[in-house]
Amino acid sequence: MDLLIAFAWLGVALIAGKLFRNAFPVFKRLFIPASILGGMLLLLLGPDVLGALSPVTLFSPQVLSIWGGIPGFMINIVFAALFLGKTLPKIKDIWKKAGPQIAFSHTVAWGQYVVGLGVTGLVLVPLFAVEPMFGTLIEIGFIGGHGTAAGLGDTFAELGWPQGQDLALGVATLGIVLGIFAGIILVNWGVRNNHTSVIKTGSEAKQDIKEAQEVHQGMEDDLVNRGLADEALPEVTKVESMEPLTFHLAYIAAGIGIGALILTVLTWFERQFLLPLGTPVLLGHLPLFPIAMIGGIIVEKLHHRFFKGVLDRVLIMRIQGSALDMLIVSALASLTLSALAQAWLPLLVLVSAGIIWTVAAFMFIAPRMMRTHWFERGIGDFGQSLGVTATGLLLMRIVDPKNETPAFEAFGYKQLLFEPFVGGGLFTAISAPLVFTFGLRTMFVVTGAMLLFWLILGLRMGRKF
Repeated sequence: MDLLIAFAWLGVALIAGKLFRNAFPVFKRLFIPASILGGMLLLLLGPDVLGALSPVTLFSPQVLSIWGGIPGFMINIVFAALFLGKTLPKIKDIWKKAGPQIAFSHTVAWGQYVVGLGVTGLVLVPLFAVEPMFGTLIEIGFIGGHGTAAGLGDTFAELGWPQGQDLALGVATLGIVLGIFAGIILVNWGVRNNHTSVIKTGSEAKQDIKEAQEVHQGMEDDLVNRGLADEALPEVTKVESMEPLTFHLAYIAAGIGIGALILTVLTWFERQFLLPLGTPVLLGHLPLFPIAMIGGIIVEKLHHRFFKGVLDRVLIMRIQGSALDMLIVSALASLTLSALAQAWLPLLVLVSAGIIWTVAAFMFIAPRMMRTHWFERGIGDFGQSLGVTATGLLLMRIVDPKNETPAFEAFGYKQLLFEPFVGGGLFTAISAPLVFTFGLRTMFVVTGAMLLFWLILGLRMGRKF
């Protein structure tokens, strides 16, 4: 019964979030998803707010416990579906079309680690005695977003820092709002200083912002996969043999299963051969979801080997989006506000440092890495680096409403050599365990070296592209 009640409350919250979004235009202007609004509603009705102000208790501990376990499950569906149904081009072709954009995105991401770890080591640990892993929260929350932040809950708990999930979710929520505000400010700055190639006046920018707000729904599905999904080809399964939804869910499940098998082998190898040599536990702290992404790629390859038809990318994205909605609403509903209340000042310092770095990278590094249409291409990466992929796409649509520049195509191709590693990828998943295992100073040097590599590579490419 508790499971059914928990599920029912999530459904009510999602519907309420949709109604709130329609009733209050400010939420539409800020592009706040209904899942976030629904999750915040459950949080307000939970024990940390309503329960603290009155004797009323709407949710039992069992229901809260169920909500707390949902994100760790749903994040595997999100990542296993990431590349299912996509035609993956050769790396050479990806690099040719989006090399500078790949370098810039990695520069921003690794820079967020460097800034976060640096500020944590120099300021936050001495003054506030925060966990060294605190320095990973900028990249996890900003680029990784709510999905990654919630999905790392078990990892943070295993490392003895369960508050990390709550703090990462707080960073992700701030990132979505600040990404929109800062992005629109930069759009107006770019127009005034003649950095934009398509729109040239403030009135054009305002009109494009208004139009982007009106067509924002579904925009990510439309654009991020442009040129990457298979065209309509023969059906892969008939309704009479199996429902297409069931068939695609089976593929996602198979991807998760292959990922789990790979992770089991890796952890067995670590226990049998590495730990006896005195090496610290690392793979044992690795969550499943980045490996599930690899499992999804393997399933996609096997599918083309044994079936003539193609997977329906739109249906895959519908499943992925549903899982992400359930993930976000349940993660926010089970958020512990005490963790945010206790760390609000160091969190404010950390987020401010992350915003300053991301804005500075866009203004000073992007034009030197991307010589042509740098503003249109860079603003998408900026939006993604502070919020979510949809934020970047929104900002690109504002400055390039008719797709007259290479920005959209390059952004889509860039994801293939970006998401598997950072922004919710493999390194994002193990960043906190790495800091826990090897220490803040060591990981500052490692991420600094990665930042330097991508910065130099991007600046060199900027002379050719």
